[in-house]
Amino acid sequence: MEKKLTALALIALLAQPVLAQTPGDANFKTYEEKLPGTDVSFKMVPIPGGTVTLGSPATEKGRAADEGPQKKVTIAPFWMGAHEVTFDEYDVYADAEKDKTPIPDGMTRPSPPYIDLTLGMGKSGGFPANSMSQYGALMYCRWLYIKTGVFYRLPTEAEWEYACRAGAATAYPFGDDAGELKRFAWYADNSEGKYHKVGELQPNGFGLYDMLGNVAEWTLDQYDPQYLEHAAATDPWIKPTAKTPRTIKGGNYQDDAAHVRSAARLKSDPDWNRRDPQIPKSKWWNADAPFIGFRIVRPVKQPTKEEAAQFFAEVLDKYIGAR
Repeated sequence: MEKKLTALALIALLAQPVLAQTPGDANFKTYEEKLPGTDVSFKMVPIPGGTVTLGSPATEKGRAADEGPQKKVTIAPFWMGAHEVTFDEYDVYADAEKDKTPIPDGMTRPSPPYIDLTLGMGKSGGFPANSMSQYGALMYCRWLYIKTGVFYRLPTEAEWEYACRAGAATAYPFGDDAGELKRFAWYADNSEGKYHKVGELQPNGFGLYDMLGNVAEWTLDQYDPQYLEHAAATDPWIKPTAKTPRTIKGGNYQDDAAHVRSAARLKSDPDWNRRDPQIPKSKWWNADAPFIGFRIVRPVKQPTKEEAAQFFAEVLDKYIGAR
């Protein structure tokens, strides 16, 4: 009989033991993964484990109520995508003509969007995948696991903020001066109302690009306005219990400086797909959210095939169509 993971075991799967691979390990380094049968690749950056104070102090400019009270937590090491997943990468999954190997049994490709969801802002050549639903992002992670044999997933909210801060306790990874933001993020003051190719601005201290601005990024967490009160002290994750809302981080190209701080949080909204005329509405795309994308992480210790299947069953299949 197949052993089913409990909720606590799933959290442990996300956390992954620190001893499996540490920053001193020769294998814990930046690497590139090529999508099988293509010339498309993506870079993964090692994020060493450590502690971080999540949230923002009451004195931080632009602070929202759901960013406190601050809490110090410990995060295990992991790899994170150097930049947001691009359409060049996502379309290998979405477009049968670009995927030179058969799609795995039991999987489907994203339905073609009925309009140009990029709104003419750009697609091929390094632009971030946009208008993404969380379902579409998680399905890509599942496809990527099956195609490469490496387990990838979305980051937890805590992992995301830890990676974004890169050791900083300030409003931004580079300090508190919003005047410096234009060197690191595409946001309302410099984006000209559109997202841009990934990796054009300066990275944070971990070597991650566009953590703030450009397109906002899905996390694995159920949105909780009292997140920091409920967060565990080690590798916190608010496990999904409903289809919506989920937590999104990073802000986007339309936001002002206050909404692209490391601690800023956004909850998903079903209205992001209100214009979709399809019945039922697409579970893959958000017609009214060109500002939403995602990036991926790789746990240090890879799960077994059974554990990975249980993970996707618990966070994806149970909530098909979650936005």
